[in-house]
Amino acid sequence: MTRRDSPLTRDEITRYSRHLLVPEIGAAGQRKLKAARIVCVGAGGLGSPVAMYLAGAGVGVLGLVDFDRVDVTNLHRQILYTTADVGRPKLEAASERLRAANPEIEIAVHDGPLTSANALDVLGRYDIVVDATDNFPARYLLSDACVLLGRPYVYGSVFRLEGQVSVFAARGGPCYRCLFPEAPAPGVVPSCSEAGVLGVVPGIVGTIQAAEAIKLAIGMPGTLAGRILVIDAQRMRFREVRLAPDPACPVCGTSPTIRSLIDYEAFCGTRRPGGSPGDLVDGGADDQITVAELRQRIQTGKAPVLIDVREDPELEIVSLPGTLRIRMAEITARSVDLPRDRDLVVFCRTDERSARAVAELRAAGVGRTCYLRGGILAWIAEVDPSLPRY
Repeated sequence: MTRRDSPLTRDEITRYSRHLLVPEIGAAGQRKLKAARIVCVGAGGLGSPVAMYLAGAGVGVLGLVDFDRVDVTNLHRQILYTTADVGRPKLEAASERLRAANPEIEIAVHDGPLTSANALDVLGRYDIVVDATDNFPARYLLSDACVLLGRPYVYGSVFRLEGQVSVFAARGGPCYRCLFPEAPAPGVVPSCSEAGVLGVVPGIVGTIQAAEAIKLAIGMPGTLAGRILVIDAQRMRFREVRLAPDPACPVCGTSPTIRSLIDYEAFCGTRRPGGSPGDLVDGGADDQITVAELRQRIQTGKAPVLIDVREDPELEIVSLPGTLRIRMAEITARSVDLPRDRDLVVFCRTDERSARAVAELRAAGVGRTCYLRGGILAWIAEVDPSLPRY
């Protein structure tokens, strides 16, 4: 007897009895959930509620894709983890928690990043793909892969007090590229680590994603395919944006030109084509200085001008004395005020924004400038661990 025609056991009937009482689910729907194979890509802020609710719902095989470790900064929103899990691989801690929550289901872990080389193989093992990532290259990769595989893609994203949820690549519906044909310029949309996020917002978005995945698994009508749900947690308003398939879409349109997975980091501009993952687009050896090199220059009386391009809330958390404060949005306009006869070192939290700032300054004619590799977090780790990390 296969999993698809496997009846519910006595224990499963008891465990899922509240589902069975819902006419739209019933025993038939619960058997479909038992037969379903759903993968959640990412086990962080979105992935935590997604995985918890899918495990509780009785999804037969729940896949998890991640390669990160639990950090203390995760705990205000990533409900899969506790303080005792800090430092552990997320997949290890998450699978342990999920198996404890529901030993009736199978947890399949995929340790490592999802790439163009392995995405079709990994995602092809599942019926439904849930996106719990936090970057544009991953979203384009997942959407394109789901179109090529014929799998529905449950999309979610968060930004500070806002969130979005939709279902892409469903039959007859649009894909992610229909909404965003071109990726935004690198750094235009900051990540949670740069912009911050209200901890409950990923919970709201992830719970809705889980609901959409369950509806897809049991064939319940009314999914968000063709609609984007926009959530404003500050005003607690939900609005809906309609989205039709784009006939000119290069992936799901009438004459597709993308028939295989591409280099998504290069497509999104996060690194040069053919470069190594994580390479900054404008980051050459002469564009950067290490924390050790900067510390030595300060100690020998050859300190450069330090420029902090972070936002005001970040400065309230931690700052370095004697730095010049210029917000990233003002860097080009303020370039005329900067000295041309001094070395300038730009820094931010890590180095993404500062690398872009250096490119802008050099384009404006400020030549003696570089960015601090690893940013203020590297300074804290290597020079002054007493400072708070965020």
